[in-house]
Amino acid sequence: MEAVAPALPAKATAAITTITHFPENPRRLILKHCKTTRDLNQIHSHLVKTGLHRNPTVTENLLECAAILLPTKTMDYALSIFGEIDEPDSLAYNVMLRAFTLRESPHQALILFKKMLEKAVQPDEFTFTCALKTCSKLRALSEGKQIHAHSVKCGLVSNCFVQNTLIRMYANCGSMEVARQVFDALPERDIVAWNSLFSGYSKNGCWENVVKLFREMLELDFKFDGVTLICVLTACGKLADVELGKWIDEYISANGLEGNLNLSTALVDMYAKCGQVETARRLFNQMDQRDVVAWSAMISGYNQARRCREALDLFKVTQMENVEPNEVLLASVISSCAVLGALETGKWVHLYVKKKRIELNVTLGTALMDFYAKCGEVEDLIEVFRRMRLKNVYSWTVLIQGLANNGEGKRALDYYYSMRAKNVLPNDVTFIAVLSACSHGGLVDEGRELFLSMSKDFGIEPRMEHYGCMVDILGRAGLIEEALQFIEDMSIQPNAVIWRTLLASCRPYKNVEIAEEAVNHLVRLEPMHGGDYILLSDVYASVGKWADATRVRNEMKAKGIKKTPGCSLIELDGEIFEIFSEHRVHPQSKEIYNATEKMMTSIKTAGYIPNTAVARLDAEEKDKETAVSHHSEKLAIAFALIKTHPGATIRISKNLRVCLDCHNAIKIISKVYNREIVVRDRNRFHHFKEGQCSCKDFW
Repeated sequence: MEAVAPALPAKATAAITTITHFPENPRRLILKHCKTTRDLNQIHSHLVKTGLHRNPTVTENLLECAAILLPTKTMDYALSIFGEIDEPDSLAYNVMLRAFTLRESPHQALILFKKMLEKAVQPDEFTFTCALKTCSKLRALSEGKQIHAHSVKCGLVSNCFVQNTLIRMYANCGSMEVARQVFDALPERDIVAWNSLFSGYSKNGCWENVVKLFREMLELDFKFDGVTLICVLTACGKLADVELGKWIDEYISANGLEGNLNLSTALVDMYAKCGQVETARRLFNQMDQRDVVAWSAMISGYNQARRCREALDLFKVTQMENVEPNEVLLASVISSCAVLGALETGKWVHLYVKKKRIELNVTLGTALMDFYAKCGEVEDLIEVFRRMRLKNVYSWTVLIQGLANNGEGKRALDYYYSMRAKNVLPNDVTFIAVLSACSHGGLVDEGRELFLSMSKDFGIEPRMEHYGCMVDILGRAGLIEEALQFIEDMSIQPNAVIWRTLLASCRPYKNVEIAEEAVNHLVRLEPMHGGDYILLSDVYASVGKWADATRVRNEMKAKGIKKTPGCSLIELDGEIFEIFSEHRVHPQSKEIYNATEKMMTSIKTAGYIPNTAVARLDAEEKDKETAVSHHSEKLAIAFALIKTHPGATIRISKNLRVCLDCHNAIKIISKVYNREIVVRDRNRFHHFKEGQCSCKDFW
């Protein structure tokens, strides 16, 4: 297939004349003073009239102007000029190859290169450089290898431009071993060659190789530059190699390079990713100027350190300073909103994305999907997924996991099968999501089938998480004995999480015998934590073994094991409120506790009976009912009832699993106050509405 040159513009010789003097050698006029299509038409007309268009050098100048210097719309004009050349040489072809590469038309560049070879035009080093850049953009490894072979035949493979482009081409196509072979074969290596290899390792996520190559560079005493250091700092952040990162920091200070914006930003990013957020913030504050990449690095650092409130606070500063956010910054902000359950703030960011017409690429789109999933907004989750132009396996996985966590197991499986119909291959994380969907949806047969499908159809060996999902599927369905047999048949040694999952399954089905066996295994594997004692105590209590339940609680108390303090987050008018169980230091504590007392009185008249068995161990018997009523989720809901308008949905996030008493209480609250209440606890989502919960009372 050949690029077909269009005809010359009909009015090429009739342009309005504004240039009054044409020099004998029009090169400078063409390349320096030709600014518009009208100028191009006028000069071209003059060249045709004077016969100068037959001069190859003059024609190539005109071609360069039309193909490269002027806007994209003149590319057809350039093709028409090229088509009029009787026997274009390599210089003319090079101009067109460069133009196609610059204009993001790599396919046309390859077609033209093939045509050049068919016409027996001898390529030079610039031809090969352009052709290899084209293969790099297309990740066309096969064509790249052919061009590499042709450069060898032409004796140009030793040219430094060709060699450096070869390294970048192989690296971009994922063939780092070949890229390294080309690099090692270089008789002399300049900084461009080193940085090409560094860039290749970085693009392919070979961070250990980046550090290793840098140490090799130091041993050879080869002078590096800022581009090198930025690449190595990125690797340090990925590998948490703060020691090498600090060495580079000291080098930058010793050589007065602090003013380099890109280097300073890379340092901030490195420290943040290594967990040294305070150091990152100090450097960030010291920067004389900050671009959006610097702001993004700092906000991303807070997000990765789970200091999400600080991430959102810093984002507010960017708005006050009129920083135009990019996709990476917005994805970090959205991720922080997801962790905090900050629905209103996240929705504002999504609205900003729509207003600015920012494309929902995979990174930003997937972050938005995760945000809506973690805020319990299922329809918005699906809508973002549908609007994403490009989707990968991670996008599908977030969708499936989000639906599973929100009690939409059947719907999640439908999307899994849709994913397979589109020939998107699932990975091991996808199967965790799919099995979770089966677990929350009570889809036992489907779960068994999908678990077997992992290795049989996709060659994915089950990990501990997959086994844990299967135990959960069987346990939730009441198949406790089968779950125990499944554990005993596992091909890998079950860990504490597996046995803890089995223990949790025993509580609703009152299976004391298997609960005790699970605890015996737990004790051998690791020290039991508070949740294990409480689960076992609840199993005993469920069958009326009060003495055993009390013994377990007393043992927990004797060992000084305490429950992690409950904490609930709620967003009201764009502000995040953090409320702890039985914690009265909140500035609005009096208002919150008065509202809670009133709420508890209301639901008691509707049939609520406090379950004091879940009260803290050190509470006096007479105070246990009060202690239970002051769990963080009840306080947060009471606060929301007085701060939001009637009928508004209430959303809270809790750091622990919702207790049995709170779960029963919230069901009644949703009915008494006619509110939909969405609670995200450590395990899953609970959508309470009209006295019912989406988890069907098993979580």
